[in-house]
Amino acid sequence: MRQYSSLRRNLTGYAFISPFIIGFLGFTLIPMFVSLYMSFTSYNLFTSPRWIGLDNYTKMFFDDPKYWNSVKVTFLYVFIGVPLRLIFALFVAMILNTGSRMVGTYRTLYYLPSIIGGSVAVSIMWRNLFSNEGVINSALTAIGIGPISWFGDPNASLVMLISLSVWQFGSSMLIFLAGLKNISPEMYEAAGVDGANPIRKFFGITLPLLSPIILFNLIMQTIGAFMTFVPAYIISKGEGGPMDGTMLYSLYLFRQAFMFNNMGYASAMAWIMLIMIGILTVAVFLTSKFWVFYESEGGK
Repeated sequence: MRQYSSLRRNLTGYAFISPFIIGFLGFTLIPMFVSLYMSFTSYNLFTSPRWIGLDNYTKMFFDDPKYWNSVKVTFLYVFIGVPLRLIFALFVAMILNTGSRMVGTYRTLYYLPSIIGGSVAVSIMWRNLFSNEGVINSALTAIGIGPISWFGDPNASLVMLISLSVWQFGSSMLIFLAGLKNISPEMYEAAGVDGANPIRKFFGITLPLLSPIILFNLIMQTIGAFMTFVPAYIISKGEGGPMDGTMLYSLYLFRQAFMFNNMGYASAMAWIMLIMIGILTVAVFLTSKFWVFYESEGGK
């Protein structure tokens, strides 16, 4: 009787978690293994996959200059865009951490770009802002700098894409703001008694105590930046131009999969992307012991 009761409780638990298990198997684990198999095949969606071994990987590394261009553009986008976004998010969080009566309204306004920042509508708006007759070029012309050919210069187009990434700082800002709220005001008061100025307080108190949050934001934003697709697709109209200046890795993968029907090659690209993100994440974790401060461990 006791065993029957235990089995019944277990079945009830399995019934509750079954939607997750089915979803995980159906939409994550099984597709991953299918993708791994496809990466060793030539498959165009219309005929059966044909096993070709490592040919997709060989072509990727040795015979496809566009692939390496997409890697270069993506790394520039990540290594420039992510730090800028985190710096801007921390800056705004520190402003919002002051005692302003309108701080609630400001938090909502600053978080709005993160809600709609990656959407198709905002990407179209961004494209219009940077057009030849757009607000940005009008402002630059007024101060004697512009106009800039944002859609004719590969470097300028990447700057435009990075600026859209920085604009989506709201989620990181909210996490920084929560971290700032947890720093005891007494620590700043004690530092002030010892003669510390605001700059020394920032580097001596704020940054060390926020370092675990910086680590979290850095990893999450880096992973998100590697997977950026919609802004690049909308701004370049799916072409990755000009001159492949906005050809992010995910956009090139999409073009190989659904424009050129090279599903095997796209699957191989996806697995290399996963490995690159994994290596970067591990590297960040390994370096964190030198710059992340955990109060519970008494230091680094």
